Amino acid sequence: MDEQAKRRQDGPPKWRRTWAGGLALWLAATLAQAQGLSWEHGLRSDAPERYTVVRGDTLWDISGRFLRHPWQWPEVWQVNPQIRNPHLIYPGDVITLQDCNGRPCLGLERGQNVVRLSPEVRRVPVREAIETIPLDTVRHFLRDHRVVDDPDTLDELAYVVAGNDRRIISGAGDRIYARGELQRGQRYGIYRVGERYHDAASGEALGLELISIGRAQAERSEDDIALMQVLSASQEVRNEDIVLPLEERELVSEFVPRAPDRDIEGTILAVPGGVRFIGRLQVVALDRGRRDGLETGHVLQVEQQGERVVDPRTGESLRLPGTDAGLVMVFRPYEKMSYGLVMQATRTLEVGDRLYNPRRGVGVAQR
Repeated sequence: MDEQAKRRQDGPPKWRRTWAGGLALWLAATLAQAQGLSWEHGLRSDAPERYTVVRGDTLWDISGRFLRHPWQWPEVWQVNPQIRNPHLIYPGDVITLQDCNGRPCLGLERGQNVVRLSPEVRRVPVREAIETIPLDTVRHFLRDHRVVDDPDTLDELAYVVAGNDRRIISGAGDRIYARGELQRGQRYGIYRVGERYHDAASGEALGLELISIGRAQAERSEDDIALMQVLSASQEVRNEDIVLPLEERELVSEFVPRAPDRDIEGTILAVPGGVRFIGRLQVVALDRGRRDGLETGHVLQVEQQGERVVDPRTGESLRLPGTDAGLVMVFRPYEKMSYGLVMQATRTLEVGDRLYNPRRGVGVAQR
């Protein structure tokens, strides 16, 4: 009897794995409808029997130790409302892979007690939590970047017209003059115009990137000219820099990785900062947004473009088929475009690489 047949006869083994670090686990919002993974599909063939999580691990990385596709993690959580305290994972905890009605699910060993994991979320201090993804990378980016959906509105935004005492550039502690509707006592962000994003095929304007320069507070105004004090500045403040109300951008810390609800076909639009070649944990701009159905947590497969070659018989130029090369998770969707974080890259990605719905894992886990 081969190993595969023996597995079907004996039923799935109850493998055990370990995790550590305090974490608010991400909520599997669609768990009730999920079909879940089977013992023959989606599990890595080299998954360890046990794994002890150390500080610095992320939930995505740990999931990748036993799932072929880490973004399918929420599908293996088992709901058990009788357990009230297993929603967090701490150093030394042990995760066990168990059989739940013929499908794999995860349980938690804490000390001498064994409990069943639930996908509910509890908030704990950041210093204790294992993060779902490297949130510091995302926080830093969101602090320094924002997008204006309609670039044509740029002329309507408030802007710096001069520095105090005829200064051409200003910094923290200096006073500047800005033109626009600015409210006395309110704090504003100062931004420099970055890249203008356009759809490569249609030419449609998708958004205007604004890069944070600093913060200022409006002290008084006369007509449409306001005197402002620069409170902080990461770069020098210049004439024509944009002045906007600060965004309320609380970072979602419990990402629910999942495939989009509708078919997506797009491309990597750009890499903020002008880099062309892309690796893991780099932020990328995508040419699809909320109007296309993208939401925070949506995972997209990246297909690297095939090489262009010349047909040796006909002489015509041909594009070879593309190759799956990575995964991107959306963390900030705008109306016409989005920002995503590269979670996996099996080869160097590039601007122009294709994006589409990820394929579900079908690999057999041989034990």
